[in-house]
Amino acid sequence: MELSEEDIRKHYAAAAALLAGFDHTPRIAKPVVENAPTERSPGIVRTRRFRSTTPGLVTRSTARPEGVHLIARIEAADDDDPLTSPLQATLQHVLRRALAISLAMGDAFSDAAGLADLKRANLAGSLDGARKGEFTELLAAEALITAHVFANAAAFLLVPHGSEAQAEVGEAAELLTDNAQLALHGLLWELDQKLAVHAPDDVHLVAATGAYAEQLMEKVALRAQNAPRLGAFTAADWRVEADDLTISGFEPASKARSSTLTMAFKKPHQVVGNHIAKYQAMKLAKMLMAYDFDRRMNPFAEMGGFIFTFMGDGAPGTGKTTLIQMMAGLINDYCQVAGYPFRYQNFGIDNIDSYQGKSGQNAKSFIQNVIDPGVIGFGTVDDIDQIAGKRGDRQSSAGQQEVTAVFMEAFAGANTVVRGNCTFGMFSNFPENVDDALRQRAGARFLVDGPQTREDYIDILHLLMGKNHDIPLGDHDLYAAQEIKTAVAKSFDGHAKPQEAGLLNVFDRVQGQIGDLDTIAKMGTYLKAIQQADPRFTGRAIKNITDAVKVRAMDFELPDEWMENPELFLFRDYDTKTAMIAELRVPITVDMVLQEINRYADSEFRYADKSDEVAIDNMVRDFGRQEEAKRRYLEGKS
Repeated sequence: MELSEEDIRKHYAAAAALLAGFDHTPRIAKPVVENAPTERSPGIVRTRRFRSTTPGLVTRSTARPEGVHLIARIEAADDDDPLTSPLQATLQHVLRRALAISLAMGDAFSDAAGLADLKRANLAGSLDGARKGEFTELLAAEALITAHVFANAAAFLLVPHGSEAQAEVGEAAELLTDNAQLALHGLLWELDQKLAVHAPDDVHLVAATGAYAEQLMEKVALRAQNAPRLGAFTAADWRVEADDLTISGFEPASKARSSTLTMAFKKPHQVVGNHIAKYQAMKLAKMLMAYDFDRRMNPFAEMGGFIFTFMGDGAPGTGKTTLIQMMAGLINDYCQVAGYPFRYQNFGIDNIDSYQGKSGQNAKSFIQNVIDPGVIGFGTVDDIDQIAGKRGDRQSSAGQQEVTAVFMEAFAGANTVVRGNCTFGMFSNFPENVDDALRQRAGARFLVDGPQTREDYIDILHLLMGKNHDIPLGDHDLYAAQEIKTAVAKSFDGHAKPQEAGLLNVFDRVQGQIGDLDTIAKMGTYLKAIQQADPRFTGRAIKNITDAVKVRAMDFELPDEWMENPELFLFRDYDTKTAMIAELRVPITVDMVLQEINRYADSEFRYADKSDEVAIDNMVRDFGRQEEAKRRYLEGKS
């Protein structure tokens, strides 16, 4: 649905009057400041082209001192400067625009839901008593919609003017749902209070306004979950073309802009070893580019074979950071060619906050930034074992537990929607310390084990030595071992049988009992035997294995020329891209399924063995301490 520019602009005068001045007596929130800002020049009245005739809207010249004057509040941020700064003027324009959009949205809802007719009947005194309950509910629905759309539009329009400054404004409290006008009075009064406390300068004006808009959206969305008669609003998406703003129910709109990347990108040949991880990362980078911004879906996500979450694990120094740099560099280059916005974000240990609830908010913001359907997104969580705590682990902080809960919900929760525009990579040196349920939400496993062969070590030595030397290479075919197709095929063949001793015992026992695992029934028997050996091997593990098999069915790289010339593939319509991908798909074989079962189960057995060894080492250390303490105690008594 379209919100026309004409319908929005007709509310500019009323929006400007709201910003200039009105009276409001708070019902829920407690005032922090009592008095409105004084006039800049006493005795000189600010002239305005519009004088409100709406009941309850009082102009600045007649409003009482305790009234709300947002324009004056904004202009007071730079103390005694008599001129309005560019940032102050921008904020005033953004607030006026957001108010006008919210009022226009309220009118559109009122017409669609039949509220306009009830308002006219109520004004004429002819409202049927049987419909008074419906009238009250519709007024409350309009109030919620108006409040959310104002906050949504304000936050969206402020994105280009944001900075590194942040403001902790607290929750939004003054949310009134009697009617739309009162709702706007309450939230603008509260915004005025927040700016008085948290906006000592122009930069913090924008930060505080944006922070309050975020809090208000969250509060309204919670209230709307149980509110009736919102269908006329939530059943459609509303478009404001001039601002490139799409209003989708009570979901926050996101500005589709790229993040500024300062990392040192790596080329694929600079990743030595790690053949399967490198190959799948290269494929995934191209898969992301198949995303269709009009349909907001990726053919790979619809057909199967898209990796939404993956975990890379390996010893320190084996190349996890290099793999991130390679994948981010590939996606960044592809997006620049296609003109797509690319957003990369890493969630690090500095996002764990000591304030209750703040770590969870940081994690939620990280997720929302990456999954924004208007961008190609890549999110990483480095050292996830330090960031996300194990449930029930008393050494995990409350912030780590909050992050674990947010990630579990985002990666495979009831409301998770995989569109195929983004992917999340979790990396760890100690994946056995990650909560089991969170780790199993990683659909793919990248074993980042670094260089393994003699050829790998020669290649990495030559690469890192650079060119400022005259040492001869010797008898070696440089980078031949890194030829991706040959190396990957060899790596996959290595998983025809398990590599972990515990899993190999299960495999040999089952194969000895029922023969070669060449049917669905036999492979299912093998899976059940794995589950008996490791109870953590649940249905989610089977789903991850089947997803990995579907990825293997897409065991092809989109041709490089498709990435270099967007007209060949990237700019085609969704159905054409789907048909082009379907032509490249390969059949699923028994070998593929067995290899993926063994690859996934190997990782789980590896994590379990490491976890058990760590627990045993800790117990041995504790027993040693107890024995030493007992010895010292007995010596002291004697």
